[in-house]
Amino acid sequence: MINLAFYSDQIIPENEAITETLLAAIAANGLGNRVGYVASGPEPDRRFFLERAAYYARHGLDLCLFHDLDEPRSPHDEEALFDCDAIHLSGGHTGGFLSRLKRSELFPRLKQWGTDGGLLIGTSAGAIILTPTIATDALFNDQAPQDHMSETALGLVPFEFFPHLNSSPTYLPELTRYSRHTPRPIIACNDGDGLIVIKGDIVCIGQPVWVKNGEARPAHSMPLGAIPASA
Repeated sequence: MINLAFYSDQIIPENEAITETLLAAIAANGLGNRVGYVASGPEPDRRFFLERAAYYARHGLDLCLFHDLDEPRSPHDEEALFDCDAIHLSGGHTGGFLSRLKRSELFPRLKQWGTDGGLLIGTSAGAIILTPTIATDALFNDQAPQDHMSETALGLVPFEFFPHLNSSPTYLPELTRYSRHTPRPIIACNDGDGLIVIKGDIVCIGQPVWVKNGEARPAHSMPLGAIPASA
């Protein structure tokens, strides 16, 4: 059973509905409040970690562990991460984050943990990495996503994800063009919108957009199995 949270942004007030749904999912799964944090890149001052720790604390969650993929880690450190009740994948540079994950050899265990029902919380880059490919991230670098479809990620869901849709008026037309190249639907979110995947269902919060076969329409909550895994 896959348990995932997709945030476009996180600590802004508009995301409260997503976080409330996440808290309900944590309660439904009988989980505790300990969340491990995997940094997307070097974070020597831990500013983003501390911001998220304060945000989680306001909601009764303990961001109790900081995991830097570039630092030497012992097996004990890795076990401590997977002993948490949930794992937060931070925002940042998506391609760099994915490279660090694969280089650290944490990637296969993180994928298995998610497949087995471990709760993964992705924000922006971290959310993109939950999907089959990070191709959509190319738009943030003024590149064509169809040229980056081979950049495979965790593949825990049969759709692609795009955050920060409201940051540029060109993003939706560009995603619509890209949707003619990818066999998978794309779910795009403004900051303040998001998704929770829980008990086999995709729960849409806010106004996510479903982009498929050159068309865009409002996304709606649905069973995850309604999207063919081979799509």
